[in-house]
Amino acid sequence: METVILKNLVLNEDYSRKVVPFLQEEYFQDKAERTVFNIVSKFLLKYNNIPTKDAVLISLGDDKTLADSEFKKCVAISDEMYKEGEKSDTEWLVEHTEKFCKEKAIYNGIMASIGIIEGKDKEQTQNAIPEIMSKALSVSFDTRVGHDFFEDVDERYEYYHRVEERVPFDLEMLNLITGGGVRKKTLNVVMAASGVGKSAFLCHHAAACLTQNLNVLYITLEMSEEEIAKRIDANLLDTDIHVLEKMPLAMYENKVNNLKKTCRGKLIIKEYPTAAANVTHFRNLMEELKIKKKFKPDIIIVDYLNICSCARFKMGNGMNSYTYVKGIAEELRGLAKQFNVPLWSATQVNREGAKSSDMEMTDTSESFGLPQTTDFFIALIETEELAQNGQLMVKQLKNRGNDTTKNRKFLIGVNKSKMKFYDVENSNNNLVNANNTNEESFGSGSGPLVFSDSFGIKKNKAVNWVFEDAPK
Repeated sequence: METVILKNLVLNEDYSRKVVPFLQEEYFQDKAERTVFNIVSKFLLKYNNIPTKDAVLISLGDDKTLADSEFKKCVAISDEMYKEGEKSDTEWLVEHTEKFCKEKAIYNGIMASIGIIEGKDKEQTQNAIPEIMSKALSVSFDTRVGHDFFEDVDERYEYYHRVEERVPFDLEMLNLITGGGVRKKTLNVVMAASGVGKSAFLCHHAAACLTQNLNVLYITLEMSEEEIAKRIDANLLDTDIHVLEKMPLAMYENKVNNLKKTCRGKLIIKEYPTAAANVTHFRNLMEELKIKKKFKPDIIIVDYLNICSCARFKMGNGMNSYTYVKGIAEELRGLAKQFNVPLWSATQVNREGAKSSDMEMTDTSESFGLPQTTDFFIALIETEELAQNGQLMVKQLKNRGNDTTKNRKFLIGVNKSKMKFYDVENSNNNLVNANNTNEESFGSGSGPLVFSDSFGIKKNKAVNWVFEDAPK
């Protein structure tokens, strides 16, 4: 097949233009064939034309790395390539060349994996093997080279009017800023200081999805499976988390059985040791759940991102936290795409962010590469005044599906004893006007205020604020 490919690369221009973008030099095991292929493909890419036989021979003569025997073999291959013969059907050639590429890619992937297992590859760990084989198995001749603005009008119009599947919230403001919920194949992250409510938020969302009859996979690397289940129990049973421990067994079973009648979704909680699991473990878990329980998640929650391990990189040996954590985020986003689900996780703030009452993306701990990778990124902010009122401020930090300048900040209610979040009454009046240059954060309380001239704003101009103490 290598001989057929090389011959048609110089005799069939239509064929060569279709296959050269997909052919790789490592598919040719013989050094002479690989050398000739490199000359032909580089000439085509550089000059946008098929090289003549003389051009190939001159290039071979310029290659000082070839031994005499290798040079003679390359010349013989070139002579055979330019001999006119019976022409093969181009469609047949492309089809069999694609098959050749797939077989070679799989073979090379297997050999690379063996090298990793035997310790010959010092840079990659065995966790990289699934990705190597996944790439090898995905080799195909995709003839589509982009969206033609004028030719693909119908396709574009259909995309504009396509209703995307989303996983909605049970909180009005979050649905408003996401257009009805987060999309599938996305990485969504909530950031907060320690103790503010990251895990509580993830547990609440898991409970909300369960009541929507969705299948939820909750992966925890911080708390035990029982502790996560306890928080979701408190939410769904609308019971103080401390009361659960004192509840009689008969009453508890009765409440759960009544809940089971209204929820057709399933919830699986899986615990892994901190920093000991990565996307490879998560993929294996999902395959196992599919086989053993016929369970396919509609949403995945990983609690939380920074304490996962990375499948591609090892910590240490000069590895920095920016690259490592960004690698974890990219792998989780890839997992969401592979299984066509939204994936939720959480992250901590850095020391400066923990002291701030108005976080930014730069307050993300360990790696700014994390928010760069996310599709939807929000911060939960708690001050003493907000905590006294049982409220948290939500701030949009990144939203690929909407404009973050609209409804940038708003309040939600929180009942930490029941692990529940809820909409604040007249939530539109709890928005901070992100567009006003005189914006300040006044703490708790809400409502439209009318400012005097002393604020530098025209009299009777109503602006919505979050405030601590109304100015006199």
